Amino acid sequence: MKRNIITLVWFSLLVFCFEPCRAETIERQYTISTELTRTVTYEYLVVLPENFQPDQKLPLVLFLHGSAERGNHLENVKKKGPFKKMEELKLRAILVAPQCPKGQSWTSEVLADLLDEVENKYRIDTARIYVTGLSMGGNGTWKLATHQPERFAAIAPICAGRDPSEVHKLAKLPIWAFHGELDDVIPLEKAKKMIDAVKKAGGTPKFTVYPGVRHDSYTSTYNNPEFYEWLFAQKRE
Repeated sequence: MKRNIITLVWFSLLVFCFEPCRAETIERQYTISTELTRTVTYEYLVVLPENFQPDQKLPLVLFLHGSAERGNHLENVKKKGPFKKMEELKLRAILVAPQCPKGQSWTSEVLADLLDEVENKYRIDTARIYVTGLSMGGNGTWKLATHQPERFAAIAPICAGRDPSEVHKLAKLPIWAFHGELDDVIPLEKAKKMIDAVKKAGGTPKFTVYPGVRHDSYTSTYNNPEFYEWLFAQKRE
C-alpha cells in the first residue's frame, strides 16, 4: 500500500516536470523621431489701392480665407472677406490674400515667408501690418500671430477658436475678435477661451458676439466701416 502511494507521487512529479513551459510575450516600447522636409506652395493675390504709387509706403492687410475657398483657383479667395468694402472705402492699403491648397491648413512659416516676399516687392509700413481671417483663416490668424507676435500691429480673427495655450504671447497686441452666438461650426465657447486666455495674460482684447448669428459672423464684420477705422488706427511702436 505504501509503495503505491510513493509511485503515484513520483508519477505526478514526472508529469509536472515534463509539462511544456508556457511562453510569455515580452513587450518593449520605443520612440523614433524623424524630421521631414516638405514644400508648401501658396499662390496669392495682391490688391493695390486706386492710384497706387510705388514709392508710397502703405499699411498691409493679410487676409486668410476659410476652408471652403481652398484649392487652385485664386479668384475663390475673393468670395468672402474685406475686398469690396476696402475698395468702396478707398482705403490706402495693400491687401494680400493667399490661397491655401486643398486638404491643407494654414502654415505660419509659409505665411511669414510670404510677408517677407511682399515686403521686398512693395514699400510696406512695417509698423502697420494687420492680419484677419475667417473660420480656418481665423484660426490661422491666431496661429500666425503667436508665431510672430512682434510683427503685427493688430489682428482680427472671425468665427475662430483653437488651442489657447500660446495666446499669452499676444497680451500686448490689439485684438478684435468676432463670433456668432449660435455658431454650429466653431462653437462660441472656443472663441471665449481664446479671449479669456489673452485677458488672463494681461491683454485687453475686444470681443463682439452677434446675437442669433451662426457661423457667418464675417459678413457683418467686413461690411462694417468701424472695423476698418479701428484696424488702421492701430500702429506698432
